[in-house]
Amino acid sequence: MIRFPASLALAIAFPWQATATPAAATAPAPSYRYATIADLVITAPMVIDGAIRSVVKIKGAEAANVPVGYARLYVTVDVIALIRGPGAVPPRVGYLYDVKLDLRGSVPNLKKQRVLLFARPVATAADQIQLVSNDAQLVWSPATEATARGIATDLSGADSPPAITGISNAFHAAGTLPGEGETQIFLKTSGHPISLSIIRKQDQPPVWTVSLSEVVDNALPPPRRDTFLWYRLACGLPRMLPTEMLAGLDPADAAAARDDYALVQKDLGNCRS
Repeated sequence: MIRFPASLALAIAFPWQATATPAAATAPAPSYRYATIADLVITAPMVIDGAIRSVVKIKGAEAANVPVGYARLYVTVDVIALIRGPGAVPPRVGYLYDVKLDLRGSVPNLKKQRVLLFARPVATAADQIQLVSNDAQLVWSPATEATARGIATDLSGADSPPAITGISNAFHAAGTLPGEGETQIFLKTSGHPISLSIIRKQDQPPVWTVSLSEVVDNALPPPRRDTFLWYRLACGLPRMLPTEMLAGLDPADAAAARDDYALVQKDLGNCRS
C-alpha cells in the first residue's frame, strides 16, 4: 500500500469538479479553449510540463469523498519543464487526482502520458503539489503548451491587461449628422484603466477601439480572438450596461450607448464557445 504525505491529504479538502476522461497515452491530444487554459494559468502559481511515471489507486478513508463514477489516484510525475513558478521544482512530484472511470468502470491508463499540471505547492513537502482544480491536469500537446506559455508571459508583463470587474461610467454624444456619434465606456479593473470607444460615421460601419490607459488617444483596434486582451474583454465584460448608469442620459443617447455596447460584445464573441 502506498504511503503518501498526510499534508497532501489535507491539501485536497475542496470539492472536485467533474472533468472529462483523460485520453490514453496513444490517443490524439484534445484541443482546449483559450479561455480554459487562461483560467488555469491565472489561478495556478505553478504550471508544470511532465510525464506520468506511476499511478496508484487510493482506497479507504482517504477516498471517502470521491464522487460517484470517479477514483482517487496518487500520481507521480517526472518533471520535464517548469513553465510558470516561483522557483525551482524537484525532478519528480506527486499529487492526488480524481479521475473519471471509463465505460467499463475501470481507471483509464494514464502511465507515460504527458500532461500539463496547473497547481500550487504544498508548503510542508517540496515534492508534493496540489492541483488548483480537478480540471487542472491537461493532456500535453505542442499547441496547448504554446498557449499556456504565451498566457504566462502576457500575465507577467508590466502592461498586462488587468481583470475587468465592472463598468464605472458610460455616455454617448450624438454627432452633427444623423447616425453619427461616439460612445465611451470606462471599465472597472483590478489594475490600470481600460476604456472602450465606439465611433459611428454616416454611411460607414461603426468602429470601436480599446485603450489600456487614461489616454484615450492611445487606442488599440479590437483584439484578435484567443489573445490575452480578447480574453479579458470577452470573459470579463458584464452582459449589459447597468440601467442606472444610463438613467441621466437622453433616451436616444442611452439607446445608442446600449447598441454600441452590444456591438462590442458581438464582435468579441463568447469566450467559452
